[in-house]
Amino acid sequence: MSGTSSERISTLWQTRYRTPAPKTLPDNAVLDLLLSHHSVRAYLPDALPEGTLEAGIAAASSAATSSNLQVWSVVAVENPETRARLAELCGNQKHIEVAPLFLAWIVDLARLERIAERAGMGHEALDYQETFLMATLDTGIAAQNAVTAFESLGLGTVYIGGLRNHPEEVSSLLSLPPRSVAVVGLCVGKPDPAAQNGYKPRLGQDVVLHRERYSTENEAKGIAAYDRIADDYQKEQGLTSRVWSETVAKRVDSFKGLSGRHVIRTVLHRLGFPLR
Repeated sequence: MSGTSSERISTLWQTRYRTPAPKTLPDNAVLDLLLSHHSVRAYLPDALPEGTLEAGIAAASSAATSSNLQVWSVVAVENPETRARLAELCGNQKHIEVAPLFLAWIVDLARLERIAERAGMGHEALDYQETFLMATLDTGIAAQNAVTAFESLGLGTVYIGGLRNHPEEVSSLLSLPPRSVAVVGLCVGKPDPAAQNGYKPRLGQDVVLHRERYSTENEAKGIAAYDRIADDYQKEQGLTSRVWSETVAKRVDSFKGLSGRHVIRTVLHRLGFPLR
């Protein structure tokens, strides 16, 4: 995208929402970077520049953390054989094999357990659902900080929810201790310029932004408009035409849409999370 910085921000807004940008939209480099985000699933196999991983994790460590508990860890996987196995466990997603770096983001309550035990104290609070929820949120916040850092360096990323398809196998592969679980993966690498998708449109702010009180007054109209926008994007990318709202409704119609993850609570119990 060319033009002045403010023109670029307006263009990015229109690309994301397919609606005119507000005249008062702020203009800065961070907003430009965030509005430019898109998932990258085609990578060059080139190694990342030295220091890239450490810079990304420094950004993650700079994210907010509840009560400064710092309840996440990350396992950086560069070994091709391990990445190939992870690709298989994640539903045969080949870009995991190609991207030179795969990050497994870990909800890590094991570290707090060890700290408490070394202090001669108990760790009952780790057993509760609130602690697991807080740790999951903190892990996601940290991961997103890393994504922003990597993209600022000209790299591409894509989250891998399929890492939760086989959590016990992933835990074994990565030697995770009890009270820790990989909740999401992240591919990082140089995008292959010959095979990139466009910027996928999102639901309009008339659907997702609520002022003072939650309201569904304009929801049906806004979703109908987004159905048309999302289908136009499908066609532009040479993909099968589909109605977004029908697609997501089918996804939640049955537990089968969870791709085997409907048993996650039982698995988490076995991995050391009582979830009281």
